[in-house]
Amino acid sequence: MTLGEWLDKWINKFMIFTVREGTLSAYKSLIEHQIKPYLGNRPLSTLTTNEIQKFYNAVKKNGRVHVDREHGTELADSMVRKIHMLLHESLETAVRQRLVVNNPTNGTTIPKNNYPAKQILNDEQLEKFMEVIKADKQWHDFFYTELTTGMRRGEICGLRWEDFDERNGKLKIRRSVGRIKNGVLPIGETKTETGIREILLPPSTTELLIKRKENAVGNWIFPNLYHPEQPLNPQSAYTHLKVLLKKSDLPLIRFHDLRHTFATMALENGMDVKTLSTTIGHVSSETTIDIYSHITDTMQRQAAAKIDRQICGTEAQIPRDEEQTRIDTLPPDFEPYKPKCRKSGTGCVTMINDHLFEGRYSPRNAYGKREAHNIYAKTREECEEKLAAMIAQVKADIKAEKERLKV
Repeated sequence: MTLGEWLDKWINKFMIFTVREGTLSAYKSLIEHQIKPYLGNRPLSTLTTNEIQKFYNAVKKNGRVHVDREHGTELADSMVRKIHMLLHESLETAVRQRLVVNNPTNGTTIPKNNYPAKQILNDEQLEKFMEVIKADKQWHDFFYTELTTGMRRGEICGLRWEDFDERNGKLKIRRSVGRIKNGVLPIGETKTETGIREILLPPSTTELLIKRKENAVGNWIFPNLYHPEQPLNPQSAYTHLKVLLKKSDLPLIRFHDLRHTFATMALENGMDVKTLSTTIGHVSSETTIDIYSHITDTMQRQAAAKIDRQICGTEAQIPRDEEQTRIDTLPPDFEPYKPKCRKSGTGCVTMINDHLFEGRYSPRNAYGKREAHNIYAKTREECEEKLAAMIAQVKADIKAEKERLKV
């Protein structure tokens, strides 16, 4: 079986009912346009780590299907990471199905996460933007609700009146509107399971929606302007945002940056990370902390200074956000990590990137063949703990299998 044949089987047999339609479509696109042209005809059982590493290097330089003016044929680092994750998961399934002994993606090096810079509207810009939308009767309610809730673009377009609890001032996020495909506007699940949530609205937003409901012409809170029986197209919201930004002479931020603006304002005005994570529908509080670390770090320093003042009676200065900027020009001292020499049978730990460590243990099974076992963690210490627990379990399983074979 070739890798291309296995990926088709993996998509249609193992993944078709486990991921959203949009995710499935993205997987198929990566397989057809990036993976198959390079490795599609390679026999699955003969793939090597070195071969996949060469593939990552090649697809990074020449993997873009349509040449871009700025980037040419070079793929973004995030796309290479997505290709790696797809290959890794598909080959992990192949290992479990005993089609291959080891996962050849283990041990490869992929680009680090290079998130695009978050652009948020500062207080002055936000005030200017609010003045502009106030004059836009058709779009005012939409952008006001977005800036006071931080919903994803598809989520706010997918709101129905049945989701609005006007008595308690709450909104239920149950669905998301996607991009038009084959002339159809898809309406499906939220991005993640935690995306299905209930959020408490600011009083002004509750009042705004109550007034809007009085003149509602359909089931959608924000319907298509020309076809009220349909939800608002997310692309229309993005396009009109650019119009408003140009009109107000503001930076041409992305729609998602309105979400960042809401989150930043919420943290700066005292909302705790757990509440914010639930409100905007992140998988966990860790995700929120990672994305808004520059804000949460400042909050922690401010809290520490306040405690110092109240408990110890000092005159500790409460730091501000701008004090995070380094004032020294010399690079900080750097000492490379020197791993300890590991004893035989204790596995190995590899740092994949700044936030991901891989633990690997490859013993001989009860049949005398090498088999790889892998775990992942965010820190080296956590990875060591998980690896030790996994090794103990694997050894017990091998011992039990050997005993069974003797009988």
